Amino acid sequence: SLNIRNCKDYLDFLGESPAETRELISVLTTNVSSFYREAHHFEFLREMVIPRLKETQANGEPARVWSAGCSSGQEPYSIAIELAKAFPEAARQDLLVLASDIDPKILERARRGAYSMQDLEAVAPDDRDRFFPPVAGEDNLRQASDELKSLIRFRELNLHADWPIKAKFDVIFCRNVVIYFDDAHQRRLWSRFRERLTEGGWLILGHSERIQDTEDSGFTSAGVTVYQRR
Repeated sequence: SLNIRNCKDYLDFLGESPAETRELISVLTTNVSSFYREAHHFEFLREMVIPRLKETQANGEPARVWSAGCSSGQEPYSIAIELAKAFPEAARQDLLVLASDIDPKILERARRGAYSMQDLEAVAPDDRDRFFPPVAGEDNLRQASDELKSLIRFRELNLHADWPIKAKFDVIFCRNVVIYFDDAHQRRLWSRFRERLTEGGWLILGHSERIQDTEDSGFTSAGVTVYQRR
């Protein structure tokens, strides 16, 4: 598309063009997601995390959830649905989901929050009607409501770079992301995630991901691919 004939010339161009670097990231990034993927994690959210968040809110403290590697938005929207149902005044409370991804193009789609009825099959019909009203003129398209969007902040973020994040999180979802990283990068991430968790906070990984040495990482196993900060 750039009419560049060989890899060396492209690499030279890449070094001079931040915009092309971001374009390359979008081409290379794997973006696979779905609503309520790995449903047992959302059961854990309802049964273990949300009761703690209610205590946090009752004490006047902020409640924070991070979807690290949010892809096209299904994960943070699934989390926000559960929070909105558990906290009737969620929009007026200090309650927030940070949704981050390295791919700027997929974040644009996530911010829009428009999904087909097939995409939304895993969302309960009542929740779908409440949180994803129809898009005018599009029979098969629904868009996330303002109520849902108000709970989420989408941000471009490289997990291996500096994190401009000062907040601490009650739970971090980082699922089916670190599987693409080598052991050394994974170990560095465990430490960094731990620093960003509140005391006793949880890190939730994907079905094929594990913290192999929980003693050194500062985590203890708390469920199926769920780890708690010691």
